[in-house]
Amino acid sequence: MSTQKLSDILSQLQSSSNSSPQKITSLLTSAKRELLTLNALIPTPTTPTAILALARQTLETGALLSIRLQQPDAFTRYYQQLLPFYEIPDSTYNDNISQRSKVTGLYLLLLLTRGDYAEFHTVLEGLEVESARQGKGLEGDEFLSYPVKLERWLMEGSYDRVWGATKRDGVPSEEFGVFSEVLIGTIRDEIASCSEKAYPSLPIANAKNLLFLESEGSVVNFAQGRGWVVKDGRIYFPQQQEDMRTEREILVASGQVIENTIGYARELETIV
Repeated sequence: MSTQKLSDILSQLQSSSNSSPQKITSLLTSAKRELLTLNALIPTPTTPTAILALARQTLETGALLSIRLQQPDAFTRYYQQLLPFYEIPDSTYNDNISQRSKVTGLYLLLLLTRGDYAEFHTVLEGLEVESARQGKGLEGDEFLSYPVKLERWLMEGSYDRVWGATKRDGVPSEEFGVFSEVLIGTIRDEIASCSEKAYPSLPIANAKNLLFLESEGSVVNFAQGRGWVVKDGRIYFPQQQEDMRTEREILVASGQVIENTIGYARELETIV
């Protein structure tokens, strides 16, 4: 069975960085149709080696393009379709060229953005077992070690380190930047929720550092989106029914904010 048509589509996909989302989506659909025609969407013991390699490469390309199209659900489907291919020893493939580490690292990062720590550790445990069996560690893999470091810093509350690692020069590839930005948004919302409970108001300048925002204008836009009141250079949080809190409750909430923003303690100490 000829694989020429699928090879041609794959070549177009790999050079489609400047193509429209509609064009890329159309090519991905055609690629999947060819995989079905070749009976290669799911590998079997009788699948020819050449087709196995081509199918894996096509699905990996689809996964990475889905991220650039900002379609995390489509990426997840590609990842799940790739799992049977990743269970096949690399030596089986003719070219032995795989982007498994990159795709898997991106999946781990996606799980972090969704707060799915249970699945994150399930996938990570499987990778660690496999790496130990091969006599290797995950630390040396830039794509796998990146989400592992982020998860550790999140658990420590070292949000400033996470922020630094999501900058352009801190991500291992362009695709990681997409999910990293989503992760920062999740962290920002968590800090905002803690701040609402800890303070009646905050100076805009302090909120900019606290929320990892680039400008005071961004702070104002973020505040308005959460229904906060901006007045005279300060942000005022809406009074809540249970605002009659004890001093101890306020200290606990304040402590949570401080713990979760290591590196910004000095700014917090200036808050009045």
